[in-house]
Amino acid sequence: MKRLKDLIRDMDKPLLWVTVLLFIFGLLNIVTASSKAVVLRYNTPLYNYFFKQLAPLLVGIVVTIIVIQIPTRKYRFWGALGFFAISGALAYLSLYGTFHKGSKNWIAIPGFGTFQPSEFAKPVMIVCLALLFELFYKKLRTKGVNHYDMIAVILFVGCVFPAIVFFQKDLGTMIILFTIFASMFFVSPILKVEKLKTIGIGALLVFCAACIIIGKTGSLLTASQLSRFDFFDPCADYENGGYQICNGFIAINDGSLLGVGIGNSKQVSYIPESHTDSVFAIVAEEYGFLFSTVIFFAYLFVLKRITSLATKANTLRGKYICFGVAIYIFLHILVNLGGLFGVMPLTGVPLPFLSYGGSFTLSLILALAMVQRVHIETKNQKIKIASSY
Repeated sequence: MKRLKDLIRDMDKPLLWVTVLLFIFGLLNIVTASSKAVVLRYNTPLYNYFFKQLAPLLVGIVVTIIVIQIPTRKYRFWGALGFFAISGALAYLSLYGTFHKGSKNWIAIPGFGTFQPSEFAKPVMIVCLALLFELFYKKLRTKGVNHYDMIAVILFVGCVFPAIVFFQKDLGTMIILFTIFASMFFVSPILKVEKLKTIGIGALLVFCAACIIIGKTGSLLTASQLSRFDFFDPCADYENGGYQICNGFIAINDGSLLGVGIGNSKQVSYIPESHTDSVFAIVAEEYGFLFSTVIFFAYLFVLKRITSLATKANTLRGKYICFGVAIYIFLHILVNLGGLFGVMPLTGVPLPFLSYGGSFTLSLILALAMVQRVHIETKNQKIKIASSY
């Protein structure tokens, strides 16, 4: 118990408290953001989604307590276990899963609801890549040596999840997974010339694969996915797919400077699933521009804090884990708000801390707990060095 108290004491408190406050606000906001859906659409109690979201948050506390006690040097076992478990779950869904909202990415667990393995693929892939970069670091930085066997392993680990998710028709999650890998690949210890060669070969292989898929199916994307790329003037195509983004515009505009007040949103009746990927529109409408700006600054603080911890980490795996988690959170913010603001396709990607979703919430908490573990090890290492003088 004393050791656990010491670990909690050594956590990065600014990051901890800001993320806790964001999770609490997101939980409370779900009540109003889902009010019309639970009462009118599904005929369930008003606090239905509140309690459903509360459950993964409570589980997340337990997950955090466990994760901060596991040294990152032991992540090899847990990373490998997670990689094969998630790969197996994703492969099972691809073969035997059923389509839900256009994609096969949900596993129904009787008595517990649904589980989305692709959400946990993100922190698992970050850990696996970080460990490989550390394991191969010296060899990858040595010139005049053939590195392509190690690069092949890295490419396999980084591409297997996005490839499987692509065939599950989950475009948003595939984009997030692949971009996390691409970002970590660019900052990896692989020599620049080998990165360029790998990118060239990879682009050629993707082009050939795309040609084969188009030749067999007639299209690389489904009709539903293709329709999402017509996002430039959503209000002009209100009846045929633009209604969600257009109503989001109306909600943000109605919010003005100070908002219409908590529980007074009108667009919550018109925005489909307003408590998930369009939750920020309800926040902007009810709380206004000023409070929305506070949310933006909170996001910037979280990202800045994690990248700062990455630069201070005393291990390569720690640096790459923190960097990967920062990219993970940034991409979810970018893709969600980019779709909501009409500057990129709306892909159904949840917004960190605010969107309803058990699998994503647990995945995010797991990623943040890993960052805290890296910080704990860095802090303890500095204490040991200081005490030795």
